[in-house]
Parts: sequence; structure tokens; C-alpha cells
Amino acid sequence: MLIIVLLLIFGYLLIATGHFTGVNKAAIAVFIGTVGWVVYVCWGADFVTKLHADDYLEFLNGEEATSQTVKYFIYKDVFLRYVGQAASVVMFLLATMTIVEILTNNGCFDFVTEWVRTSSARRMIWTLTAVTFILSANLDNLTSATMMLVLMHQIVRSRRQRMLIGSAIVLAANSGGCFTVIGDPLGLVLWDRGAITATHFSAWLALPSLVAWIVPTWLICRQLPDRIDTEWVAPPYRGDDTRLNRWQRLLMLFVGIGGLWFIPTFHNITKLSPFLGALCVLSVLWVVNEAFNRKLMQADQMAARKRIPRALQYGAIQQMLFAMGIMLAVGVMTETGVMGDVATWVFHTLGGNVWLVGFCSGLLSSVVDTFTVALTNVSFFPIGEGSFGPNGIYWLVIAFSTAIGGSLLSVGSTSGIALMQMEHIRLGWFFRTITPKVILGFLLGLAILYLETIFI
Repeated sequence: MLIIVLLLIFGYLLIATGHFTGVNKAAIAVFIGTVGWVVYVCWGADFVTKLHADDYLEFLNGEEATSQTVKYFIYKDVFLRYVGQAASVVMFLLATMTIVEILTNNGCFDFVTEWVRTSSARRMIWTLTAVTFILSANLDNLTSATMMLVLMHQIVRSRRQRMLIGSAIVLAANSGGCFTVIGDPLGLVLWDRGAITATHFSAWLALPSLVAWIVPTWLICRQLPDRIDTEWVAPPYRGDDTRLNRWQRLLMLFVGIGGLWFIPTFHNITKLSPFLGALCVLSVLWVVNEAFNRKLMQADQMAARKRIPRALQYGAIQQMLFAMGIMLAVGVMTETGVMGDVATWVFHTLGGNVWLVGFCSGLLSSVVDTFTVALTNVSFFPIGEGSFGPNGIYWLVIAFSTAIGGSLLSVGSTSGIALMQMEHIRLGWFFRTITPKVILGFLLGLAILYLETIFI
């Protein structure tokens, strides 16, 4: 057990310092997730007899217990359960990323360029962040943030202005993603486990998320000049006779985004995993894409590539592997019984205050990856009663605190790291210029969530 604990601690440290060491956090997550289970199997008999004694006796069905039967039991009754949970998140990310890729390749987000065609700093930053907030509530927040950062980079010429606007975009992506069950992987995990319901989750976190986005963005906007230096480029070439007209792009956008809005209803009706609903939406959008672009079958190579979703690219694969690795690593920690001991120590140290736990988790997520901290916190406790029951306040506090806390530093979220790499932002500049504004929005959002628990 000590080996697994040390392995996880070492992995968390490498993830937290990945921007300094250059070690890919997806590789670290996969390593600690896989090696952790290998170590668990080596001492499997001890863990099984401690936590699954009754289930193991039922599995034996009168047969003699051997090292092989222990391994088969761990594989079938323990390991596959965590693999299924992780796979459902990865499949959901795969579906949503592919939907975004199809929509992007067909120019369905070109409307954003039309809306921000201005040199007014105020109009540009609010338009870009509002679109990011809305998109990240329905799609993966990394995908939404990256798409808007690329658009902003093409438009704004001044590097300092891009640094400020890009920071606001990252904050909007993290804020928008945290108040819906499909906008952030953690919300999906909580929803899939039955810890929350989609309507309750969004209703409680919508206002705190809006405040956490609007207040810092308003303060950032005050640092921008009235007019910003812009450069408008021509729309991307999409091949001869291949550009869809406006109504076709609007229809594809409605099918893609509108279909994702239907996923909570799909889950409530069928009780099937949300990723199946996302795959259903993807299949419908794919058929529409094939129908609208049927003339591309004999078109040149540049145009023909438009028909094929390219979501399985390096960045997307990294994020999916990272989620898989972290979920497996936290799963093996849970099975050793260590998570319960850590949870007891944390709550005893912090006086059993859910709000203080959430605040500290938010601060920690600014250094360690947001999803890593959030998943660790929600794995501390099974779904029970009170604050830890279905739609309990603990799940809401952790979801909000870790998402917004990940924006306190540029290294706290994957979208923040993408901004650092794109605009060559130093951690010191972000801490001096952006962090105080995000802290204010974070505290105000927590205060509003607290007031909701009193008056609602």
C-alpha cells in the first residue's frame, strides 16, 4: 500500500511541476494509473480480504482460494468497474471533440469572426469571452478555449493585449465548463455516479460561475485601451465549390450544439451513460455532414479532408489519456482504503468545514491540475447523506472551487497552459496581473453559492 501511495504522490508532484520539467502530464497520469494497478494485483489478496471479503467468497462459490482466483476476482469485480467509469468519460470527450472538429471544418464557427469584427476593446473581449463561456458549457472547455485563443491570436496584433484577452478567455472557458454536467469532465463523473442531477447542478452553479467570469473580465477590460490593434485576415480556403451556405452551417451548428443540450434528457429517459447520447448526436451530425458535402467525394485533397473528423489528433489524445490515467490512479487508491484515511485526516484538520475544504482545493488546483484535484476530492467520500448525498453541497463546492481555482495560475488548467505556450506568458506576469482579479471573482462566487444554500 505504501508503494501505491508514494507512487501517486510522486505522480502528483510531477504533474504540478510539468511546466518546469517538461514532462508530459498525460504520460505521468497513464504511468501511475497502470503501474498502480500492477502493484495492487501483486498484493491483491491482502486488499481483497480487507475490503471485499464477502464478495470474494461469493465469487469463489466453494472453490479453493488461490493467487489466480484473486487476480480473476480483481479483474472482473474491481478493475473493470473503474475502467468502465474512465472509459465513459473518454468516450464522451472523443464524441464532443469530434463534433467540434466537424463544425470547425465546415465553418460553423465563422459567425464568431463576424461578431467580433471591431477594434473596440470592450466589445471584443466581452464577445470573445461570452462565446467561450457558452461553448464551454456545452463542449469540452479545452477545445472551446483553444479554438477562441487561435481566433484571438489571428485578430489582435499586440502581444500584451493578446495576453490580457487570452487570460479572460481561459477564465471564461473554466467558468462556463463548471456549471453544466457536460461542460467539464468532473461534472460528467459526478453525474454518471449519481451524485448530482443535471438540472440541480446547473441551477445552483450558474450564478456563481457567471460572477466568477464577469467580475475578473471587467477588471481585465479596464487594463485594455479603448481601441486595440487588429488585423483581419481572409476566411480560410475550403476548396472550390465546397463552402456551405449560411443555412447549412446554421443547421449543422443546431444539430451539434442542440443535440448536446438533449443529452441530459436522453440520460433521464434511458438511464444509459451520457457518452451514448453524445455518440448518438455525433452520428446524426456526421450523416448531415456527409449529405451536405457529398460533392466532395471527387474533389481535390484539400477539400476532401474536410469531410473527415480529425479529433484524434495529438492534443485530444493527450487529454483523453490523461483523464483515463488519473481515474485509474484514483481508483486504485480508493481500493487500497487510503482515500478514506486521507479524507478523515483532511476533514479533521479543516474542522469538517465543507467550504474550507473547497477553498483549499481551489488553491491547490491552481498548482496541480484541476481535474486531478477535483477527482481526488470527490473520491474521498461515497454518496451518502446530507452534504455528501445526492445533490449534496459538497459536490457543488468542489466542482466550482476546483474549476475557478484552476484559473488562479496559468498552470492550473490545460487551457491555461495552452495560453502560456501560445503567447509565451511567464508565470510571474500572470500572478501579478491576473491572479488578484480571479481571486476576487472566486471569493464572490463562493459567497453567492453560500447564500444560495441559506435562502433557497
